[in-house]
Amino acid sequence: MKLVGGRVRESMEARNGLEYLKHKRLQRAKSATASATAKNIANMMNRSGGDALSTSASYGMRFPGDASSFSRRKVDKFDTSDLAWTEKIPECPVYYPTKEEFDDPLLYLQRIAPEASKYGICKIISPLSASVPAGVVLMREQAGFKFTTRVQPLRLAEWDTEDKVVFFMSGIDYTFRDFEKMANKSFAQRYCSAGCLPASYLEKEFWSEIGCGKMETVEYACDVDGSAFSSLPTDQLGNSKWNLKKFSWLPKSILRLLETSIPGVTEPMLYIGMLFSMFAWHVEDHYLYSVNYHHCGASKTWYGIPGHAALEFERVVRQHVYTNDILSTGGEDGAFDVLLGKTTMFPPNILLEHEVPVYKAVQNPGDYVITFPRAYHAGFSHGFNCGEAVNFAIGDWFPLGAIASQRYALLHRDPLLPHEELLCKEAMLLYETLTLEDSDISPEDLLSRNCVKISFVNLMRFQHCARWLLMKSRACTSVSSHSQGTILCSLCKRDCYIAYVDCECHLHPVCLRHDVESLDFTCGTKRTLYLREDTPDMEAAAKRFEQEDGILKEILKEMKSEKNIYSCPLSNMFQMAEANGYTPYCEMKFDSTANICTTSKLSTNNQEHMRSQFVSRPEGFLGLSALLLLRQRGEI
Repeated sequence: MKLVGGRVRESMEARNGLEYLKHKRLQRAKSATASATAKNIANMMNRSGGDALSTSASYGMRFPGDASSFSRRKVDKFDTSDLAWTEKIPECPVYYPTKEEFDDPLLYLQRIAPEASKYGICKIISPLSASVPAGVVLMREQAGFKFTTRVQPLRLAEWDTEDKVVFFMSGIDYTFRDFEKMANKSFAQRYCSAGCLPASYLEKEFWSEIGCGKMETVEYACDVDGSAFSSLPTDQLGNSKWNLKKFSWLPKSILRLLETSIPGVTEPMLYIGMLFSMFAWHVEDHYLYSVNYHHCGASKTWYGIPGHAALEFERVVRQHVYTNDILSTGGEDGAFDVLLGKTTMFPPNILLEHEVPVYKAVQNPGDYVITFPRAYHAGFSHGFNCGEAVNFAIGDWFPLGAIASQRYALLHRDPLLPHEELLCKEAMLLYETLTLEDSDISPEDLLSRNCVKISFVNLMRFQHCARWLLMKSRACTSVSSHSQGTILCSLCKRDCYIAYVDCECHLHPVCLRHDVESLDFTCGTKRTLYLREDTPDMEAAAKRFEQEDGILKEILKEMKSEKNIYSCPLSNMFQMAEANGYTPYCEMKFDSTANICTTSKLSTNNQEHMRSQFVSRPEGFLGLSALLLLRQRGEI
């Protein structure tokens, strides 16, 4: 949008997008009216012998699909006439760490997680202040900083195939100051005030506006590359570990093991909003944690759903928000797939009515908001503001990250993170330092490490059993060692780090969760099992972890209840293997008719295979795929 003569002018792209949505509504209205008219004409003809036909034809038709109905049209399933429910949403926990507690972010978050994670979100009041304002950082320390906004329709949708909300790019480049002027002017025009209004009042205003208000659109600069933390040595907050540029790379952060940064995941992004700009209901990629800092400006209202209620949340969305025609798949994954689009907004009272727990936070400048793994969240701005966010993970994330990987695979979605590789690397680092561990390890660190160890043992047991079944069935004709990074399964796009099966032309790598015997490779039936050359070391680490108190007991418990997510969807494979004489970590003897290849020549060939695969399949991981490994070595 641009300000012209004190009025807001929409960009051409935004107008085109809005006109498209209006056109769809007009078409639907015309269709409904035409159908009703035809029915009335038929009835009249039956009654009057057809004389009414010419009379009816002389009347002009009017359709209720004019432009004004676009933003004011009521969506019956989201009644915003009574907003008393806004006062019934409880607040999330608020924490006030001391400077000493604040010194180690991940240790502090580990300490509060057992309580705070029950709410999905929490707020942390920073004991340190930024001495350099965000505006100064973005205007002076980062000369030339500009960003492009998205245009968000301010309305509720029916959420069927003809009525989805789309956030259009505005096509306008703003400086920080120009956007602030535009946003403040818009606020003043509505409320005849430049100051912020009470959060409870603006919450009701937001839902009234989105339900049947007069504002058609707002602008929101989301996912903007950059950071507003100062780099000056005098800025206390900028030099602390709570500077979000440092967060993902802290010693206890799992994401430090990534070889290359991922924008928006390991590198923070800025979010610059105005009155009623919104972030729709969503969950973080791979169910990661997120940390959000409010640099300056008006407050934000957040809504959070605890991770343990995520499936209930998705069920309510599937049954009471979406219509079946927009669900790409059935069951509990249908809503998850559409929600990944991050454009679904609806009032939380729908959740309250169906007993899904919802909590609220009002984030002010200087506040951090933490979202926990698998916690859905949404919210909106009270006026012009600037925030910043980044993802992170600690050891307790692995079980939930495994569930996310499974769901991505079911939907054939490319993963952002190589979950299996991160787990193996973190577990091996723990294994290598076992003798160096302090006897007085904190309970928080013990819990985190146990999550890593249990997840790792589950993964290694699955991998060993799956290979044993492959060899017993003689589904593979040879075995080859490999030392490459992660590749993706060509069928479900799961990340494969330890082992995979590939065909003779090396174009169809598949993970061990598929029935290899039934695969119809175009190049024939010759299949090779590729296994990491350091697999024996990883199995030794898994066996060592099993000797620790409680680890094996938890493993066996998960196996009996079929809750081992690492073997899904082959949860019954262990029983089938054991019935045929399998025991965990038993020695494998490959059939004598097959070739076991571990020569350096094959390793070179394997690199060529990896190169061709990732050149033709661009969905490899940032920094962890064979493609980037080969680039780093100057081979491509």
